Amino acid sequence: MSEQLTLSAEARDRAGKGASRALRREGRVPAVIYGMNEEPLSIHVEEKLLNKQLGTGHFFNSVIMVEVGGKTVRTLAKDVAFHPVTDRPLHADFLRVSEHATVTVAVPVRFENEDASPGLKKGGVLNVVRHDVELVVDAAEIPDDVVVDLKGFEIGDSIHISAVTLPKGAKAAIEDRDFTIATIVAPSALKSAEGEAAEGEGE
Repeated sequence: MSEQLTLSAEARDRAGKGASRALRREGRVPAVIYGMNEEPLSIHVEEKLLNKQLGTGHFFNSVIMVEVGGKTVRTLAKDVAFHPVTDRPLHADFLRVSEHATVTVAVPVRFENEDASPGLKKGGVLNVVRHDVELVVDAAEIPDDVVVDLKGFEIGDSIHISAVTLPKGAKAAIEDRDFTIATIVAPSALKSAEGEAAEGEGE
C-alpha cells in the first residue's frame, strides 16, 4: 500500500500575485486545500520539503496529511504548477478526502517476469504505452503500483488492462474500453509501433 506522507504548512493570510511572489522569495510555495463542501484553505509549504516529496514518485498517489494551525487535514495532491524554465514548484492544489473516500489516482505500472516472456527472450522489445493507470480505489488502500506479469507473451502480443490483476478493491477508471498497457514488438517494428501508440492514445 502506498505510504502516507506528512507535509507541514502555514495558513496564508494574504492572497494575490504579490503575496505569492513574496512567499516564493522566502522559499515557500503557495497552495490551497479544497473539497468536502468546506471553504478552501489557503496555505504555504516549504519548497525544499515539497520537492523532496515530489521526488518520492508517490506524491500523486499517496494520502498527504497536511498539518496546518494545529490541525491535520487528510488530502490527495491534485496538481502542482511548475515554472516553465526553472521547474520550481509555483503552486500546489490539495483535495480533502475522508479516510475511506473513493478516489481516482494514477498508479505507476511495474512489469515483472520479463525473463518468462518468450517474445522478449527472442529479442522482442517491451513497448510501454501507459506508464501509469488511473484506478478508482479506497483512499486508505491506494496501491504502490499495478503489477503486469509478462509471462508467456510473444512478439506481436498486446497487453490489455483485462489481462492485468488489479490490486484488491481497485478498478480501472476507464471502463468503456479494454485499453492497451504495453506491446511486445520486434526490434525493427519499434519505431512504427511507437508512432501508432501515440496516435491511438490521442483518439
